[in-house]
Amino acid sequence: MRLARTLLLLLLAVDPAVAQEGQFLSEAEAPKAVFPDADAIVRTDIEVTPALREKVSERLTGVHVSVWESHWIVFRAERAAALLGHAVVVEEIGKHRPITFVVGLRPDGRVADVAVMAYREAYGGEIRSARFLAQYHDKRPEDAVRPYHDIRNVAGATLSVEAASRAVKKAQAVAAALGLAP
Repeated sequence: MRLARTLLLLLLAVDPAVAQEGQFLSEAEAPKAVFPDADAIVRTDIEVTPALREKVSERLTGVHVSVWESHWIVFRAERAAALLGHAVVVEEIGKHRPITFVVGLRPDGRVADVAVMAYREAYGGEIRSARFLAQYHDKRPEDAVRPYHDIRNVAGATLSVEAASRAVKKAQAVAAALGLAP
C-alpha cells in the first residue's frame, strides 16, 4: 500500500499535462525574445477591421488559419536606429485552446525567430523548444512551412506543430498587409 502511494505521488509529480501549460513570455519580453539585439522597441496595437482581416486572408491562400483576433500587437525592433524587423503577436488554435506566439520578421519578410508566449494545451508543449522553433528561421513568405514537408513534426504534438506553422504564415501575412514586409 505504501509503495503504491509513493508511485502515485511520483507519477503526479511528473505529470506531463501539468508541465505543458503556462505563460512563458510577457508582452514586454516578447520582442526581445525574437530580436535579442534590439536596443529600441516600439509597440503598436493594430485594430483588426473587416478590411484588414480580408487583406490578411487574401495573402493566406491555401493556408487555413484563424483570423479571429480583435487586434494584433506589432513591435518595431531597431538596433542603433537601424530596423531589425517587426515582432508580431498572433494566436492559433492548438487542439482545443489558443497558443500565443511572437514571430520576429526581418524587413524582407523572412523569419528571424519564433517564440511561444503562452501555451494552454495539456500536451504538445515540446514545440516551445529552441530545437523545434529553429526550423522556422529564414522561412520566406512563399515557403510552404508545412509539417512533414519542410517542418519536422513532434510526436504527440501534431496539432501544436500545425498551429506553430499557421502562426508563422499568419504573422507574415499581417506584416505584408500592413506594408511592413513584402
